[in-house]
Amino acid sequence: MKHLLKITLFIICFSNLNVFSQKKAIKGYKIEGDYVVFTFDKRDYTEATNERTKEKLDFDDFDIENVVVSGNFNSWSRDSWKMTKVSKNIYELRKRITDFKDEFDWEFKFVINNRIWAEPSENISNITPARDGFMNYYTYNLKMYSAYPSKNGNAKFRLKGFENAKKVIVTGSFNKWNEQLFEMEKTDNGWELTLQLNPDKYEYRFIVDGAWIEDPINPMKVPNEFGEYNSIIDISVKVKFFLYGYEDAKEVILAGSFNDWSEHSLKMKRVKNGWTYSTKLPSGKHHYKFIVDGNWKVDPSNPVKEFDGHGNINSVKMVK
Repeated sequence: MKHLLKITLFIICFSNLNVFSQKKAIKGYKIEGDYVVFTFDKRDYTEATNERTKEKLDFDDFDIENVVVSGNFNSWSRDSWKMTKVSKNIYELRKRITDFKDEFDWEFKFVINNRIWAEPSENISNITPARDGFMNYYTYNLKMYSAYPSKNGNAKFRLKGFENAKKVIVTGSFNKWNEQLFEMEKTDNGWELTLQLNPDKYEYRFIVDGAWIEDPINPMKVPNEFGEYNSIIDISVKVKFFLYGYEDAKEVILAGSFNDWSEHSLKMKRVKNGWTYSTKLPSGKHHYKFIVDGNWKVDPSNPVKEFDGHGNINSVKMVK
């Protein structure tokens, strides 16, 4: 069965599924804080595949003894990620986001009784046909995305006009350019949709009744492979740096990988107990140091440090 599962699964943040107003439902997972919660609901499935015989089974053909999450993240183990039965039909497994690699690029399925693979229904929105090379199989995998709709999200997409359009989609690098997932809502002035995105820089476009266009009011854009442009949205997090002490210093500079190690641009502010500076940073790992009256220093209050490959030790700030 493993060879049927050549599908990329894009994991990270997807919560509050009730706000996702699509014709098909999202199934299989949710994000709660720092946890990925896998959810298997027997009522979402009508068919399964016996791994040994390749026989298609109805769920009435067998009793469920256990359910396991199996995928690239656990070497397709049939027994290591066992789920807990929480009700008559529902099983759950909670895993910390840190249990996965940074790229969250995985494939997975639910396995019943260590040998029966649950096949998602075509009525589920987050499925994709399984492939092996150029061959399609009549099975599906669940998919997970790095973005999700939220009324209180940090990225509001607006497209003015197009009153006669029947459907407008916003798509981008945040959902691997899925052409169906994020349908925008019609308003008095056009179309809009608010998403929650992880801090990062993303490319995106609108699809208006099948026609792809850039965001006409966003000047930030980059050329794409089709001779047109993708619009850019930059989601950053405000991060506060603090250096305790050094009351007698005349000047303290914050320098790091986020400003190309500039020795002049980020001058820290003197406060009661030291020096501080706040700046917005994208998601990821950032190296930094303080320059105190010309002397480079690691952050004494931050135990996380790394070599930079050039013989230097830098403090590390993780943003997620």
